[in-house]
Amino acid sequence: MTTWPTGVRGLAWGADHNPEQWPESVWAEDVELMRRAGVNLVSVGIFSWALIEVEEGRYEFGWLDRALDRLHEGGVRVDLATATASPPPWLTTAYPEVLPETAEGVRLSHGSRQSYCPSSGVYREKAVALARALAERYREHPALAAWHVGNEYGCHVSRCFCDRCAVAFRAWLRARYGDLEPLNEAWGTAFWSQRYSSWEQVLPPRATPSLGNPGQLLDFDRFSSDALLELFTAERDVLREVTPAVPVTTNFMVTWTFGALDYWRWAAEVDFVSNDHYTRAEDPERHVELAFSADLVRGLAGGRPWLLMEHSTSAVNWQRRNLAKGPGELRRNSFQHVARGADGTLFFQWRQSRAGAERYHSAMVPHAGPDTRVFREVERVGAEYARLAELVGSTVEASVALVYDWQSRWALGQPAHPTADFSYQDHALALYRALWRAGVTVDFVPPGADLSGYAAAVLPALYLVDDATPYERYVEDGGRLLVTYLSGVTDGRGHVHLGGYPGAFRELLGVRTEEFHPLGEGAAVALDDGSTARVWTEDLRTEGARVLASYADGPLAGVPAVTRNDRGDGAAWYLACGLTGDGLDRLVRGVLEHAGVPRGPEGVEVVRRRGERAGAPVSWLVAVNHGGGDAELPAAGVELLSGERVTGRVVVPAGGVVVVRGEV
Repeated sequence: MTTWPTGVRGLAWGADHNPEQWPESVWAEDVELMRRAGVNLVSVGIFSWALIEVEEGRYEFGWLDRALDRLHEGGVRVDLATATASPPPWLTTAYPEVLPETAEGVRLSHGSRQSYCPSSGVYREKAVALARALAERYREHPALAAWHVGNEYGCHVSRCFCDRCAVAFRAWLRARYGDLEPLNEAWGTAFWSQRYSSWEQVLPPRATPSLGNPGQLLDFDRFSSDALLELFTAERDVLREVTPAVPVTTNFMVTWTFGALDYWRWAAEVDFVSNDHYTRAEDPERHVELAFSADLVRGLAGGRPWLLMEHSTSAVNWQRRNLAKGPGELRRNSFQHVARGADGTLFFQWRQSRAGAERYHSAMVPHAGPDTRVFREVERVGAEYARLAELVGSTVEASVALVYDWQSRWALGQPAHPTADFSYQDHALALYRALWRAGVTVDFVPPGADLSGYAAAVLPALYLVDDATPYERYVEDGGRLLVTYLSGVTDGRGHVHLGGYPGAFRELLGVRTEEFHPLGEGAAVALDDGSTARVWTEDLRTEGARVLASYADGPLAGVPAVTRNDRGDGAAWYLACGLTGDGLDRLVRGVLEHAGVPRGPEGVEVVRRRGERAGAPVSWLVAVNHGGGDAELPAAGVELLSGERVTGRVVVPAGGVVVVRGEV
């Protein structure tokens, strides 16, 4: 099975290309500008269903034939979409049952995109038929490099609550539980007289008078992720049948805005992992969240190369304030993704739209045309990518693992938890930020993954834990493990482990919490080491663990807040409070020092990729300077962007990038 877009030489570089939005007189200029910019891969046809299948069963491929032919003549490979991301108005008018429904019973209309129910048999039938028609039409086209199924699954409709989804949900539950008694037990339906006596009584978690059932909510999240995955695999299987040599992917959304799908399950179903990422414009450290996302995507790819399918050259169109990127920022963003394992980066989109809901979303070719700062920066990065072909296929070196769990994120996002101020994503990012500031590269891994290759590991709020044995074994064998509050509190069903928190991890951590003590809005407490905690505290007792810091004030003054438990050849830390800023940095650096993990340089982002060149092992140091002053790093080899030899030190200019090849 091919696991990368075929025929793409060097790092992939390009964008979503939407020729259907423009008269054909513009297409020739597009290809010429692509040549200037070094573009070698574009995604085509993502939202073109209405222009391909113009009415039910009648296809018009002529315009797409001409567009692909022109791209091929220009030396540009194509990631061809199945065009099923947005059903056309003729389909939703003829078959209104295709449309999704909210928890309140409101049927959503066409008029934007993604207006389909994942359990709609009509939608699936029509989508698969279109995918087959495209595959049969373009199976031999010389521009075809990969298939792009759907688009950003679940971005706008991640959960549908209609009657079709009710039927599909029951079928999913039957497969999971077998009969009703295990389901009643899993959902704890003895509470509030919710016991089910027939399958017909089981519904999606629609709007109810009060709080919904946590087990039902969690299982519906699992079902909904799986239902969308079934749509993807239905189209994928047809594409594999017709074009077995062409790899198939879809674009994930591992970003601060989205968490509705369990991408650990999805990643196993694509031929190569692709992702869309957009920075939070008003975050002054948005490059750290970008690094978080890129490392997480590399984890989904199992350490193998992955493709950034979309990011922006400058402003997006959907944030509250769509701030333009500064000079050099699109370049730094691009190289960050490459540093962290991407073998290519594409933008949304090639040419900025003149009409439609995203007309103010930036592009490689802005409204103002190619004589612009943005396009000149695009040309520069395209030329630099051409010098980095040797990085393709190399992997990233990391010494610390971070366990990330979408299902714990769902469970902790439900109502009726001890505080509404806790965010799983923000919590995980805060820990990652401390690792990033320490100059450490992180591998993201799923719950239960083998951690034996890592000197240290971090578990942020791993809430759903049936068995802590793998983590106990890791510590006993010499690992250093940092576990944070809200970890191990429940089993996989959401049932609380009795006997005190943190439940499944009590013995490993040598602690026992009697009661959670979340803080009031905006409140903070001091620790006796000078640190500050916000959002969360808990009434902790040690049962063998060593106290590293205690509360200095507040209702829990004198109570332990941070502990360490030496066990076997390793150690396990417990963070029982919402440490902030320097306090969290000090804790993380202490764990790294105890594990023997060297800290990286401060003030510049440094990642190392490893691979082979001419049969010999080689490493590449990629450094990105997000600061306002030059930075100097130890390095030896060849700086690939300039071609200059480096003999001991290399200067990374303010806002700049260097890539140094050195022998291992």
